[in-house]
Amino acid sequence: MQIDFHHAATYVVARFAGFPAEEAEVVAHSAQYVDDATSSGEIRFDNGGLYERMSSAHKFYDYRNMGALSNHRVWIPFHFLPGNRGEPRPKRPPDLAREELVDRCITRPDSYPARELMGAAVVRQNRPYALHRLGIAAHVYADTWAHQGFVGYRDRVNLATEVSANDAHHEKGFAERFADFFGHELEHVEEKLIGESLPLGHGVVLSYPDRPYLVWSYRNGRGELVRRDNPREFAEAAASLYQWFRRYREHPKGGRDSVEYPLPEAFAALAKMLAETRDEKKEDRHAKWLRAIGDGTFGLREELAYVESGPGSWRHAALGDLSDEDISDADHPIHCPPQFFASHWKLFHDALQAHRFLVLHELLPAYGILST
Repeated sequence: MQIDFHHAATYVVARFAGFPAEEAEVVAHSAQYVDDATSSGEIRFDNGGLYERMSSAHKFYDYRNMGALSNHRVWIPFHFLPGNRGEPRPKRPPDLAREELVDRCITRPDSYPARELMGAAVVRQNRPYALHRLGIAAHVYADTWAHQGFVGYRDRVNLATEVSANDAHHEKGFAERFADFFGHELEHVEEKLIGESLPLGHGVVLSYPDRPYLVWSYRNGRGELVRRDNPREFAEAAASLYQWFRRYREHPKGGRDSVEYPLPEAFAALAKMLAETRDEKKEDRHAKWLRAIGDGTFGLREELAYVESGPGSWRHAALGDLSDEDISDADHPIHCPPQFFASHWKLFHDALQAHRFLVLHELLPAYGILST
């Protein structure tokens, strides 16, 4: 999914679920920032202190750079959560052969691991970074719909052929888009990828899984024909996210994770927006969502913005006007400003650490999946 869903739609769902605007903004900003937190490493302060930031995406989100993107600690916990074949947690971790492990690592919508992930965010609300962690979990949970059928590492199952989209808005056919992107023709991709490296995630189908308006299909690396209806699936993701956001709100009052809440009437406007906002560029779709949030389309009249970097961004508020090179320069420590400790930027990175530890060290090992 892209910024129109992860930021704007997430904000709308959070407001529907009863979050105050300020809290909904933290959740939505965190959900989108998962795709934008691309730098990692220690920050050294001039008083001798250290803070380690971590990345939840890669600086060049470009599947042409297969080697640079190969990182289980990024793709599996933050973008391609294993779905365990749609089965619940076993009584004890199973002994999995290679192909069975692949099957269980394929992302599945609303899988048992995904539900456990959201449940953990619901019950651990006493952390200062709880809302940031909820946003991170919401990103991963929603992506189980968009990224279904793919694994977050190189495997043949990620290969795709016979890709087509029933969408007149696209001026080019998939084969031409693919050639423009990868620099070679689609019919040569399987030989090239198998000879050099198997595909990572959904790279072979470009951003088709992440566009909310597409209805499309492809044949995967196992020869299976897969049909995808993004408008329906994205609406399902938003509806399921609403349930978890309501459970989060109700948990301090003794609410249970099994409760199903009726969707608000305004949810129909959200589903309509997902299906009918068909701009090619994600930035254009996002801008339309922000206008809709302000003009009453969803029963809201609120201003919402997202600033990834520079003045107005979370990092700028935490560390001031410092470049990434300044922050990363171990030979020239920086001053630690007082606002750093309670900043959204630090709390977000704290939440990233907690989320990744849970997924890689507690959640997935219980299913027999190791990726540390």
